[in-house]
Formats: sequence, structure tokens, C-alpha cells
Amino acid sequence: MAEESQDDSQKTEEPTQRRLQEAREKGQFARSQEITHWFVLLAATIVIGVFGKTIGEGVVRGLYRFIASPHLFRIGSEDLRAALLETVTQIGLILLLPLGIVMAAVLMAGFLQTGFMISAESLKPKLEKLSPLKGAKRLFSLRSLMEFTKGLGKIIVVAMVIALLLWPDWTLIPTATSLSVTQFVHLIQTLAVRVVASVVAVMTVIAALDFLFQKHQHLKQLRMSKQELKEEYKQTEGDPMVKARLRQIRMERARRRMMAAVPEADVVITNPTHFAIALKYDSDSMQAPRVTAKGADQIAFRIREVAEENEVPVVENPPLTRALYQSVELDEEVPPEHYRAVAEVIGYVMRLKGRLPGGRATRRV
Repeated sequence: MAEESQDDSQKTEEPTQRRLQEAREKGQFARSQEITHWFVLLAATIVIGVFGKTIGEGVVRGLYRFIASPHLFRIGSEDLRAALLETVTQIGLILLLPLGIVMAAVLMAGFLQTGFMISAESLKPKLEKLSPLKGAKRLFSLRSLMEFTKGLGKIIVVAMVIALLLWPDWTLIPTATSLSVTQFVHLIQTLAVRVVASVVAVMTVIAALDFLFQKHQHLKQLRMSKQELKEEYKQTEGDPMVKARLRQIRMERARRRMMAAVPEADVVITNPTHFAIALKYDSDSMQAPRVTAKGADQIAFRIREVAEENEVPVVENPPLTRALYQSVELDEEVPPEHYRAVAEVIGYVMRLKGRLPGGRATRRV
């Protein structure tokens, strides 16, 4: 018991969407029975208001022969069995549509609360359900006490509402026997609609409060500890250490590929120490020079080092280097706004290599 309370005290975090979805798949919903009762009462109000007179007169017609002339039927006779079967069929057909409306209201109440969800998890046999000790704990738990108190309070409130509504017409009940069938059915229909409609109004408040309470209890039961959040994050997003290692491996591979492209570059422009950009240009296959390597600090130093080892010209141009580092990604072509500056660098390199006519230029552009 102490361990359970300690575990509950550690569950301080709100449930994640995954936790809620798993509970939903297991058939655990924030569902209020009062909402179902409200829909049933609303359907009953509609049925009584719309079909009450038809139902009442039909039931009276079906039972009239047994009330007016019961001496005509003998116990065990075929006439009695036929009359009973006919009466049951007649009343069943009359009640078929009203019962269908009530069943539709029950289904609607469940659908609005939980959506369309079918789960067989709750139907699976569990040994804990057969445990008398756990059954006693559930029976005498705080939740059961609250449900009992809530149900008792609801009965008292509804009974008071019904009593207040019927009290002014209490004197009509003794005179009901003197009314005709039509008048009696109309009286019962009027009182029933008034009572059920008033109960629906009271149940609206009760159902709304109970649904909020059930939702709060459902979320409270699904709360998670910080350790559970970490474990779920590992399961969904992966272990952070593994992800970091994979990211490091990908960066190292990309860096090796980038360094392998430096010897093929036409020029490396530098900041001179903080940034380095390697450019490659082939007039036959490229519209503009392309960035084949880029880096800052240690990577920039390594790019310059590889370039010098492979006799790739290194040109200092801090403004152009910073601009290209910030605006051009790896393997992208130089944007038009930098064409002029890059053309000067490429032209300098080509003249340096003797590929273009011109005089000798300095290494700083």
C-alpha cells in the first residue's frame, strides 16, 4: 500500500498523447453514465411528447378485452393463447419505434463521448477480477463511495423535482378513474412530459458536472512519472545518446566526403582564419560556381590544409567568404548577387594557372 501511494505521488506529469491513445485502445475512456441517462431521458421526453397518445391508446386497445370481458377467456384455452399472442404482437409493434429511438440515443451518447472505437481488451479474462480481496478494495474504495454518494444525491434531487411538479396536480389523481380513455391518456401524457422534461433539465447540470469529473479522474489515473516520460521518449524518439552518436557518425561521413572534394576544387577562399569555402566551376556543366566544401574554425583550417597539400589556390576574401558561408549551402551554386565577386576570384585563379591571359595578381582579392 505504501509503495502504491508512493508511486501515485510520483505521477505528477500530464499523460502524453501516446499514453491516451494506448488507454483508448484498451477501452479506457472518460465516460459518464449520467450523459447516457440524459440522452435516454431526452429520447423518452420526445417519445412521450410525440408518440405518447398513440402508445397509450394502442396499449389500452390491446388490453381492453382482458379488462372489459375477462370472463370470456378460459385458462389454458386456445382462444386465450391466441389473444395473448395478438396483444403482445400489437403492443410490441407500437413500442418498436419508441424503443428504437431510445436505443439510438444510447448509441449516440457513447459515440459523442468516445467516438467510434471497438476494443476487445476489456473483454479479456483477468485473474485480478476474480480476486475477492481486490474486489473488496474496489467495492469499498473512495471512488465507490463517491459514486454512491453521487447516485444518492441525484435520486434525492430528482425525487424533489418530481414531487414539486406533481404536487399542484395531486388532486387530479383520485378523479382519474372517472375520465374517459382519451382523457386519461392525455392526462398521463401531460404529466409525464412535464416530469421527464424537468428531470432532463436537472440532469443537464448533473451530466455536465459528472462528465467533467470523470474526465478529470481519467486523466488523473493516466498521469505519468518523470521516469515514464523518459522511457516513452526513448521508445518514440530513440535513445538520445544513440541519436547523438548517429548524428555524429553522419557528420563525420559528410565531413570526409566534403574533404575528399577539396582537392578537386578550383579555389578556396578564406576569412582568413575563421571560415573557408571551396568553389568548383565547370563552364560546360555548371551555370555558376558551386560550393563543394565549407567550414568554420577547425574545419576551415583543415580545408585550407588539404587545399595547400593538393596545390589548390587559397585566396583571402573575408567579405565574400562570410557572405557565402551564411547564404550558400553545401553543393549549391553561388547566387546571382555574388556573381561579380566570385567571378573576380575565379578569373584571378585562371590567370594564375595560365588559363586566361592577363598579368600576375596578388593572392589577396
